Amino acid sequence: MVSPAVTLIGVFIFVPMVLTIWLSFHQWSTQTGFGTAEFVGLRNYRDIFGPISVGRDFKRAFSNTAIYTALSVVLILPLSVALGLLVYQSRVAGGNLLRTVLFSTYMVPMIAVALVWSKLYSPTEGPINQILSWVGIGPQPWLSSPDTALVSIVILNVWQQVGYFTVLAIAGLTQIPTTLYEAARIDGANPIQEFFGVTLPLLRRTLLFSAVIAVINAVQVFEPVALITQGGPANSTNVLTYHIRRVGIERAQGGLGSAMAVMLMLSLIVVIILIFALARQREERT
Repeated sequence: MVSPAVTLIGVFIFVPMVLTIWLSFHQWSTQTGFGTAEFVGLRNYRDIFGPISVGRDFKRAFSNTAIYTALSVVLILPLSVALGLLVYQSRVAGGNLLRTVLFSTYMVPMIAVALVWSKLYSPTEGPINQILSWVGIGPQPWLSSPDTALVSIVILNVWQQVGYFTVLAIAGLTQIPTTLYEAARIDGANPIQEFFGVTLPLLRRTLLFSAVIAVINAVQVFEPVALITQGGPANSTNVLTYHIRRVGIERAQGGLGSAMAVMLMLSLIVVIILIFALARQREERT
């Protein structure tokens, strides 16, 4: 009964994965067939970690991806919990409408989000700089400065993703028995103590799932960079997915691009394993 699904997964996921790993040990141009691939061993991996320009560009893209992922997760998780608590409170009027509005941002295609935010970030006509001018702050070079471009892309991603993770937080909140809150109030706990003593510990599994999904989504960022910054300015937004495309397709260096893709996959696996290990360690302590 599951054979059709397993077959599709094998054809569209495992076969390309194995092919990418195989190509990472070869010198191959994407403009030719697989038969022209020449085995070079670990040379591609030495190049991407070496001191030459290929290695410097890869390490910069890897660093940008790590910073982007860390900032996205650090912002998304607390915001989703805060918004989830706000929507979940029965005394807040319009909770269902707010939930719909929040989730609707996730339903908007990232391409449309990137195009709209590129206009919002415009240094002259952009509404963000116009609002800042009302309080005496000069126009900011959101996407044209290496110091702010990556953070601007992170804010865009948080706006688009936070609604989905808010719904996950609400789902986790619905699983917490109200009797625990009643018992905490009887013991004299205030709202802050209820949050840290009841809500946060019982949301641990939801937050673990949210963290894993947020990391996977952040690592795959591509559309905002490709549509808005093209990796600039000064490679400050050149993330790995965009860099792999540039190396593997635009420069036709399929072997190098495959090696970079393998390192991205391995790094993602390591990060997810660490997240689960830290969560398991935290549970054992409690």
